[in-house]
Amino acid sequence: MNQEILNRYLIAFSRLKRGVTKYGPAPHKPILLLSVLQAVKSNLINDNKIYVTPELIFLFKDNWNRLVNTQHVSTFALPFFHLHKEKSGIWNLVTKPGFEPIIKLKESISSLTELNNMIEYAMLNNELFQLLKDDVSNQVLQKHIIETYFPSSNYVTDFQLNFEIENLNGLILNESPETYKIEIKSILADNDEDEIFLRGSLFKREIPRIYNNTCCVSGMRIEAITNISMIDACHIVPFSVSYDDTITNGIALCPNLHRAFDRGLISIDKNYKVIVSKHFRENETDYSIKSFEGTKINLPEISRFNPLQDNFDWHRNNVFKS
Repeated sequence: MNQEILNRYLIAFSRLKRGVTKYGPAPHKPILLLSVLQAVKSNLINDNKIYVTPELIFLFKDNWNRLVNTQHVSTFALPFFHLHKEKSGIWNLVTKPGFEPIIKLKESISSLTELNNMIEYAMLNNELFQLLKDDVSNQVLQKHIIETYFPSSNYVTDFQLNFEIENLNGLILNESPETYKIEIKSILADNDEDEIFLRGSLFKREIPRIYNNTCCVSGMRIEAITNISMIDACHIVPFSVSYDDTITNGIALCPNLHRAFDRGLISIDKNYKVIVSKHFRENETDYSIKSFEGTKINLPEISRFNPLQDNFDWHRNNVFKS
């Protein structure tokens, strides 16, 4: 541990520029930095690329619930964006192609959807990231954040992270659609966008995993070495209609078949076989959509994760162009 470097960042962490509200200074930046520190220490973040992941969002929400006792609204996107404006240069944003000019003009981003559309990931100052990988320095910085911004808290930083995210995974995997729908409507009524985004992110990750990262129609299997999904999680009944992110309302499709399914060019019959609409034209190739007519889809190894036929019934009746 380099004490001189550590002292420099202790000072930087003490001087975070925070929005002033009627409830007092905003707690968002300290909460996010604390969450990142914990994610690095727990090996949830292994290199200096901080993606918007379910784990990081969960840590942010968990720390918020433990530490914030004011009426500020928990909004993950705000600090993720605003930290890049710190004069200390501790946080930098890497934009998706074409969005750099827009980000330079942006005053704020409060929507996780907008953040995810524009930002690829964030990076810490490399010197700081190396510091965080040292357990002692990491722990000192965590304690410093608590003492500086939440001095009345009894929060203990050296705790074993109890990842209730596994419980959320359990909701996606095991909860009945009816119960899940009730919970989602309650979350929507509370305008908790972070929770909705978190659950949607888990759906997008769990469906390909359940299907072994394989398109259930074409059999295409690609495991990406970067934080990019090559097989899509496809809602059978759209979330906007069903409020259902449970496993039985999803199938894994490659991008072109995902679009074909969403647009009603293909559907699945009562025998789990592909049916193809007659209302479009395409070139005859080995990869044409029509070549999959009658193909039985590959189902998950665990039968209770099979997509519900009621969902396919809805799709055939409301989306498929028969």
